[in-house]
Amino acid sequence: MEKINEIKAMLDDMGKDLEKFYSKGQNSAGTRLRKALNEVRKKCQEMRNDIQTIRQERKTSAPAS
Repeated sequence: MEKINEIKAMLDDMGKDLEKFYSKGQNSAGTRLRKALNEVRKKCQEMRNDIQTIRQERKTSAPAS
């Protein structure tokens, strides 16, 4: 659950740059947004890998029926 909270915080932090880029036309804000979105992508990939690892562990430790 910690990683999802980190992702939410990262997305919330992008709010000011979103406004600057779309409303005020500041291209430098777009660069910061792209960088932040790449970090969000990396964090999401980490979360996906963790989920996959847990699923595999559960599969191998499940009692045979």
